[in-house]
Amino acid sequence: MKLIFATNNQHKVEEIQAAIGDQLEVISLKQAGIDIDIPEPHDTLEANASEKSRTIHQLTGGHCFSEDTGLEVEALNGEPGVKSARYAGEDKAFDKNVEKLLNKLGNSDHRKARFRTVISLIWEGKEWLFEGICEGVITREPAGTGGFGYDPVFIPAGGDRTFAQMTMAEKNGISHRKKAAAKLVLFLQEQVLKTR
Repeated sequence: MKLIFATNNQHKVEEIQAAIGDQLEVISLKQAGIDIDIPEPHDTLEANASEKSRTIHQLTGGHCFSEDTGLEVEALNGEPGVKSARYAGEDKAFDKNVEKLLNKLGNSDHRKARFRTVISLIWEGKEWLFEGICEGVITREPAGTGGFGYDPVFIPAGGDRTFAQMTMAEKNGISHRKKAAAKLVLFLQEQVLKTR
């Protein structure tokens, strides 16, 4: 069974597919033949995730899901939050976003942060929401070349390396996206088994 993921970010598709395993095939918008850029105009992760999944559901009528993820930094009152991808501007340049974040934090010792993912699934015409949170801290400078986005400056709680210094398998074991995806997978397994 195919499940459309309302994204063109191949990193995210691979991360979710790794979390879901091989029970379902996760395909991107491009793989589904959909070429649109869905706006994220809302001020919550939940509303943006819903906007994306509903748009794709209206276009395809099929099972689909979307996610919105934000980095929430305590000392910055939850910034960048819902604006994480566009923190330094509309061009979604993550090196600029990271630079802006580190500049705003400056030499502050209060560097507590969390990644939060909200998944909106539309299954048989009904919407379901799943949330995953990964607590951690922001480093003083980027480290590592793996991952994407803010991964080079985020060390998960209890760890001593940034997400960008970990393998995908290590990151997948503890990430916010993995936690939200695990709830999604559990739900899907129950639904798929129920229909057999």
